[in-house]
Amino acid sequence: MCRPGCEARGSWSAGVRCDVSEESGKSEKSGPELARAAVEAALAKHRAAPRRRSVVDGQARRRGYTGPGPDPRDPQPFGAVIERLVKQRGWQRPTSEARIFGEWEKVVGADIAAHSRPLKLEDGELTIEAESTAWATQLRMLAARLLAGIAKEVGHNVVKRLHIHGPSTPSWSSGPRRIRGRGPRDTYG
Repeated sequence: MCRPGCEARGSWSAGVRCDVSEESGKSEKSGPELARAAVEAALAKHRAAPRRRSVVDGQARRRGYTGPGPDPRDPQPFGAVIERLVKQRGWQRPTSEARIFGEWEKVVGADIAAHSRPLKLEDGELTIEAESTAWATQLRMLAARLLAGIAKEVGHNVVKRLHIHGPSTPSWSSGPRRIRGRGPRDTYG
């Protein structure tokens, strides 16, 4: 139905006849006819209004059912969703640092991974513990190749230096029942 100040009284507006009389400002319709006129007026107003387009991830969102092609509303692979989340939140550096520990065998190779393990990564320095002093010496000689492999696998400037050491021995120098002296003599011999 038209408002009292409507210019379209008694004329056709957007394909709908305005039924408000100019004299009385009231319609002579009642019941279902009045409801039908109100619905037609609302539809005409809706059709005449400009359409709003919703935008999702820089793409216009389509309405209705999806077609045979890809659509942003389709179920997405979990890896793609996580990758987008990491990029949006700026978590690229922490995830590449975590890949060193999680994918150690893939990063350095199966042979080296079988005889060493990463311990910590602080300020670009990766601490690696070898299973023996011989392997620690070998890894020190391969340090440049290890750095290149790590940079290739997880990204540049994630690891800048390597600190490689042999197996750590237990220390008896602290504790509540420590006895002064050089410690056990025949433990490693």
